[in-house]
Amino acid sequence: MVGKDSASRTVFNIFNYFVLGIFGLICFYPFWYLIIYSFSKPELANSGISFWFKGFSLYNFEQVLKLKGIGRSVLISVARTVGGTLLTVFACSFMGYLFSKPEMPFRKFLYRMLIITMYVGGGLIPYYLTISAYRLTNTFWVYIIPGMVSAYNVILVKTFVEQLPPSLEESAVLDGAGYFTVYSRIILPLSTPIIATIATFGAVGQWNSYMDNHLFVTDSRWNTLQYLLYKFLNSTQELTTLLQKGNTAAYQQQMKEASQLTPMGVRMTITVITIIPIFCVYPFMQKYFAKGILIGAVKA
Repeated sequence: MVGKDSASRTVFNIFNYFVLGIFGLICFYPFWYLIIYSFSKPELANSGISFWFKGFSLYNFEQVLKLKGIGRSVLISVARTVGGTLLTVFACSFMGYLFSKPEMPFRKFLYRMLIITMYVGGGLIPYYLTISAYRLTNTFWVYIIPGMVSAYNVILVKTFVEQLPPSLEESAVLDGAGYFTVYSRIILPLSTPIIATIATFGAVGQWNSYMDNHLFVTDSRWNTLQYLLYKFLNSTQELTTLLQKGNTAAYQQQMKEASQLTPMGVRMTITVITIIPIFCVYPFMQKYFAKGILIGAVKA
């Protein structure tokens, strides 16, 4: 009987590993395809590629990294990601902590107004007029200030803080600690899972964002990496189309040295460049991510 159970369990485990392996391969393959396509020779990859590099080459990356202004745009993207994430974590966590205090003035009214913003928006034109009224257009702060407070993140923090033992705060208050001292010395150290969660949300959103650059910034000095690569991708497609149609010699000369650079190759390379930082950060946050979402979203 024991032997049959062991054999059944072995077969079951093999089947599970097989199914999960196939599922994992399906999830991983798109990212692997991006990598092997972007690192392959463009003329060979364009003819078809499946599981391995075709003539390992850095040509695509060399062409993309030669883009004018790429260095400054990288600094702008890194600065907005770091600064925006830190300010978002501080604003959302402190506001979530305050909303957990029953003695906060107008607490219910302000909290309901915050919830309404998740369902009702003023539209693009009023939003643009508001940004212009605060003189944030063509400034670095347009990337930071409008997105500092997220209603969803505040709700997560508020719910998380409410399940912490009240005795911890009471003992600190008896020793003369104020709200900010309790927040910085007790709440933040105990809220690592939810802080890591909203930090991940904030960092991914800041790094991938380019629409605010498109709408509110016309000064090229403040262009982000994503927006610069987006414009480069569009121009590459246009120039490639013009070349294929046999248009003027000026366009043909412009594309002569980069004739191997295809829109697909550029798209794959740009995608790899933009997702690498997220891949480097996410593994360190993953152990807190699921726990933070679970505890912050569900209160026992």
